[in-house]
Amino acid sequence: MKTGFIGLGNLGRAMAGRLISEGVDLVVWNRTLKKAHGLKAAVASNPADLIAKSDIVFLNLFDSTAVSDVFSGDDGLLAGACKGKIVVDTTTNHFEAVPLFYTLLRNAGAEYLEAPVLGSVIPASKGALTILVGGSEAAFDKTRPLLDKLAQHIFYLGKPTLAARMKLVNNLVLGSFMAAIAEAVVFAEASGIDRAEVIDILAAGAGNSSVLHAKKAKLLDGDYSPHFSVNAIYKDLHYLQDLAEELKRPLFMGGLARELFGMARARGLEERDFSAIHQVLADLK
Repeated sequence: MKTGFIGLGNLGRAMAGRLISEGVDLVVWNRTLKKAHGLKAAVASNPADLIAKSDIVFLNLFDSTAVSDVFSGDDGLLAGACKGKIVVDTTTNHFEAVPLFYTLLRNAGAEYLEAPVLGSVIPASKGALTILVGGSEAAFDKTRPLLDKLAQHIFYLGKPTLAARMKLVNNLVLGSFMAAIAEAVVFAEASGIDRAEVIDILAAGAGNSSVLHAKKAKLLDGDYSPHFSVNAIYKDLHYLQDLAEELKRPLFMGGLARELFGMARARGLEERDFSAIHQVLADLK
């Protein structure tokens, strides 16, 4: 079964590389084509060309606007041979955009699955992501062998928008944990405790979490090369704020975390890894 992949940013490239390493015959496209260099995959000339050559197409894009852009236009996905195809969208989308994506693909004779992923570059390269899936069960069953190559855990939520909403809820925890861990490290260091020892103590105590383990090396080395960017978590927490408004519920921790990552953006760190919030907090006096 020929598989397409659109979106070769940090996470998308890791996912595509994982599929290739598992023997998947992949054709790829990215707006910046040089990002496909080094992948053992055919390169399509545009999204329409890619879906014509694929039975299942994965998307991993920055936001819902980018998904819309890939769908539209003379060379967009919807201009290609969509009938009978399945589009698996692993983008963290705005929950309000998702119903339109279902409709657009259905009208083109294709199936749409929302499938946001939990995890970043390293788990993606190891096939250890968690994937949340919404859409038709039949389409899910057809794509399951490919999803199994990418994920250690898969949750089928079925009803449209539930997967998109749950991804935002997950990132409420992700952003809040990262901010709390960074602040804890800053306070302990200011108290005169070595950073490495601080992190070891947190990992043995209340700070023990997948977030700490994933970002331990970055915190130790001050290496904020991006796996999951400040811009990405800020965008996700903005979507979460919209969800809180729709649900007519206050957003406490998520709102605070969003403003902290907004500070990182204001300091020019928007393309750095979101663990760079440690640098922002350390600089506060």
